[in-house]
Amino acid sequence: MSATMIKEFRLPDLGEGLTESEILSWKVDVGDTVSLNQVIAEVETAKAVVELPSPFAGVIKELHEQPGSVVEVGKPIVSFEVADDAGASPSAAPGTFAAGAGARVGGAPNVVEVPKREPNLVGYGAVVEASGRPTRRARNFAGAPAVERAGTKASVVEPVETEPVQARPVEAKPAERPRSTPPVRKMAKDLGVDLAQVTGTGPGGLITREDVQDFAGHGGEPATPTAVPVSMSGGGRPGERETRTAIKGVRKHTAAAMVRSAFTAPHATEFLTVDVTPSLELLAKLRNSREFAGIKLTPLTLTAKALLVALRRNPALNSRWDEENQEIVTFNYVNLGIAAATPRGLTVPNIKDADALPLPQLAQALTGLAETARAGKTAPADLSGGTISITNIGVFGIDAGTPILNPGEAAILGLGAVRTMPWEYKGEVALRQVLTLSLSFDHRLVDGEQGSRFLADVGAILAEPGMVLTMI
Repeated sequence: MSATMIKEFRLPDLGEGLTESEILSWKVDVGDTVSLNQVIAEVETAKAVVELPSPFAGVIKELHEQPGSVVEVGKPIVSFEVADDAGASPSAAPGTFAAGAGARVGGAPNVVEVPKREPNLVGYGAVVEASGRPTRRARNFAGAPAVERAGTKASVVEPVETEPVQARPVEAKPAERPRSTPPVRKMAKDLGVDLAQVTGTGPGGLITREDVQDFAGHGGEPATPTAVPVSMSGGGRPGERETRTAIKGVRKHTAAAMVRSAFTAPHATEFLTVDVTPSLELLAKLRNSREFAGIKLTPLTLTAKALLVALRRNPALNSRWDEENQEIVTFNYVNLGIAAATPRGLTVPNIKDADALPLPQLAQALTGLAETARAGKTAPADLSGGTISITNIGVFGIDAGTPILNPGEAAILGLGAVRTMPWEYKGEVALRQVLTLSLSFDHRLVDGEQGSRFLADVGAILAEPGMVLTMI
């Protein structure tokens, strides 16, 4: 009978520098046998919902966190009982440091190279310092180094103290912890309320602040609802005067990003109203062509292509302000971000190297991006690295706005609703299809002339698609 050992899996950084994620659901239970890369959990980061694959093949020994828990990167979330066929030390576990070379167990640390860790689909997790807090000194992607390097010499990150873990018989599954959020659990602890005795009235039985307060205010007996003279309008419970929702996940990330952008980059916004009747006529022809059979074509498709062409003549709008190095970084590629409204909030996934895609492939990429975003399945890698963005506010019937820049980008183009309006056409007034473009840009990177020329180029292409021949 082969020996076994216990390995912990720590929550990895599922995106660029994210510090925490919420466990939405477990796809496994204690005692289940899992294979390498089998999906074991669904977690929500500040950017997207991500399926978490298993880094080991073995038996689930313990689930350290319950659904609804917000967990810091680097904290253990699940333990596995795995075969010790190779006699390796637990140091191979992704996201962990274990007793052995380079670890300190009751003595001084040995300064050695950090052992090579096993890659997995998600990443290695944050490096945990002696304080137990995650650090960003190591990038958390498969194949990334576990230590910072200066030249060819490694700067050693001191491992956290650990003890060898002995295999134990599989224990019975512990009683499920009542579903609640961390602030509610803290309130319950402060008030001396046992959450196991509280009936949750939130979505899916979630225990809310009001549930805890009602329980504490009635001496441990459930509160009897009383009539409230003011009627409710909205999604709250009958009798509630207000509804409180924890700020977390995508909403928390979006709020922080928008505040950072608004108070860091000096925004300027320009508007241009365009007769896009020729573009809509072109779309109708393309939809009936064999080349575009089965491909969804919208005004956004042509606007995205027009933007990509205009960027070649106005590269300043495809750049980034590098404050730390006091440099302006101009990108020679375009990762085109598309603002997407999802049930969990606003996200801006981007199409990598969009400038290299012909129109049919660009249209397919836009459709796939939107469907993935609405399903909440956008990969973290697709939410980072954008260089310029489009926000299509026209789908909500809005004509124009002042978009806020996606952090790190120089410009964002707003696409308004297409309206049938009286318009000057060939010296007469005619009913034409008209829309308004809104361009916000970082005035540190883009001068008014550059922004105006870029917006005029986009408008010229949409007003007369044949103009693109003069620009390439």
